[in-house]
Amino acid sequence: MKKEIPMLGCENAWIAAGALMAALKNEGTIEVQDKQIEETLIRTRKQAIGGYCGLTGVCGIAPAIGAGFSVLLGAACPKDYETATTMRVVGRIVNVIADETGPCCCKSFVRSSLKEAVELVKEHLNVELPLNEQKIICEHVDRHPHGCREGKCKYYCQ
Repeated sequence: MKKEIPMLGCENAWIAAGALMAALKNEGTIEVQDKQIEETLIRTRKQAIGGYCGLTGVCGIAPAIGAGFSVLLGAACPKDYETATTMRVVGRIVNVIADETGPCCCKSFVRSSLKEAVELVKEHLNVELPLNEQKIICEHVDRHPHGCREGKCKYYCQ
């Protein structure tokens, strides 16, 4: 039996982190090692905690994308540019996600966050990742436990 990825949950943050890092590795402009991908996923797991989107205002997808930038840039507390850039990236991702709440939808958040991450990668890492401009149509409408945003969601189509 095929086990589906939960509609809501931290698995979606891991997908976002892994997809970003794999895309960068596959594109090849910058060297991305498997240990960097693993470190990104470890960091994501520490910060992507179910329900925190509503409790703290930080969806786990934002630190997932941030973890990738942090690992690649070598961000750390004593560093300036690397840490500030990572924080700015996370801030932009949080804003993208905030524009799509009501109710929260991890599937939408992943899609929109990765699209924004492509822009951030170009801006901060000087890497152009391909972006499929084909319209994405969500196939998970009936699975949403809190009800789909329907017409308010850019991925909804009936």
